[in-house]
Amino acid sequence: MEYIVDGDSMKRLDSFTMNEIGVPSMVLMEQAAMAVTSVLLGKISKKDSIIVLTGPGNNGADGVAVARLLALRGYAVDVYIIGDQSRFTGQLKEQLSIAQKIGVKCINNAKMSEYNVVVDAIFGIGLSKPIRGEAEAVIRSVNDGDFLVVSVDIPSGICSRSGKVLGTAIKADITVTFGYKKIGMLLYPGCEYTGELITADIGFPSLRFAEITPTGVIYQKEDLAKLPKRINWSNKGTYGKVLVIAGSKNMSGACYLSAKAAYRMGAGLVKVLTAEENRVILQTMLPEAIISTYDASTIEKEIAWATTVVFGPGIGVNETGRELLQAVLTYSKVPTVIDADGLNLLAERGSLDTMELPDNLILTPHLMEMGRICHTTVEQVKEHLVEIAKETTKHTGYVLVLKDARTIVTSNNQLYVNTSGNNGMSTGGSGDVLSGIIAGLLASGMSNYEAACLGVYIHGLAGDMAKQEVGEYSLMATNLIECISKILCVIK
Repeated sequence: MEYIVDGDSMKRLDSFTMNEIGVPSMVLMEQAAMAVTSVLLGKISKKDSIIVLTGPGNNGADGVAVARLLALRGYAVDVYIIGDQSRFTGQLKEQLSIAQKIGVKCINNAKMSEYNVVVDAIFGIGLSKPIRGEAEAVIRSVNDGDFLVVSVDIPSGICSRSGKVLGTAIKADITVTFGYKKIGMLLYPGCEYTGELITADIGFPSLRFAEITPTGVIYQKEDLAKLPKRINWSNKGTYGKVLVIAGSKNMSGACYLSAKAAYRMGAGLVKVLTAEENRVILQTMLPEAIISTYDASTIEKEIAWATTVVFGPGIGVNETGRELLQAVLTYSKVPTVIDADGLNLLAERGSLDTMELPDNLILTPHLMEMGRICHTTVEQVKEHLVEIAKETTKHTGYVLVLKDARTIVTSNNQLYVNTSGNNGMSTGGSGDVLSGIIAGLLASGMSNYEAACLGVYIHGLAGDMAKQEVGEYSLMATNLIECISKILCVIK
């Protein structure tokens, strides 16, 4: 697990390091410059012509320090100073003075075609207004040219909090960020401008030591160790019973995908409660599952059997679905994943911000479904992804899995940002697989929030493996299920 921050949190950590710990700002700046220089030295040669683009702030000062270190190593490097000299910070002035004394050429205009390597240090994590004027023109010339582009801390023009493009932004090949990854470089569209993201340790203390709450977390492959351990002295009851309430006439695929994914994740028993028309096909395709059919008189008993419930995939927005939703909300006291049509049925009851829902729920909407249950537009959800998700769960006990190219998971003040997965997963049935993965983890005893986070991560890893095997164009939901076992079998 790796902590991520936004610009405000990083500024507080920077201030704490200097003012409370006593590390001089110039020491941090030198460490930052050395980190960027180290990355550059692995990518460039003495034949390259390098230009460092600097703005008026301390990010520009970092860039000037990079230019100095490169010049001392014999590289051809110039500094292009962008912005009003009256706005230069004291540290930028000091770095410029040092660089000029060793012969670094500092200029106020440049013919970009004379260079092939660009170090972007125009704006840092504090940028909040759209870029205009000279800086905008320079950035556009960089993006239109053929350069190796390395950004210092964050690509200029990307909001460190939201990932939005503030007017225009540098499209970097590599970004060397300091201390912690910034959430704006992980969310879209910011991640498309960041390129390869390298985190450099330049001497900041831990967030906990500084009493600063991280913005959120991301997972790495080491986090697969969170998966509940299997034990030798066990039986099928040990690993939980998943009830998948899903499917309607001519809609058997969704419940099949969810149920099979739950089995692949290690659930001991999976029962599919579905329309009678689906019985034969499900018994044929998934003989391991128990099949039962909708019956109002037995629904309470069916729910009582389960240790985890999945409700909604392919169930249809109809009277049967409404009755089943009411039964689930009334009788289910175990972790319950509500997905697909379950969310559409929920939207009929009102908006999430006014609805009282039990704490045992995990809601898994994509953007359109989120728009429906929040009674807002897809555009609004997409524009304010993190804000809406966090606000929705701020004073509730349930978990929200908001599915997008960067799926996020929130619960109270917790935030997980998923970085696994690819565009090949934008295919029918992918969400059904995710609901089954999460259910399988819940059945094994994970908490709702942990199961949601790890489930989303494993789902993305399965997508990345499937991409390697069949490619993005041909990837199908069934490929995801087959790759689950391949991922889990390497866990020791």
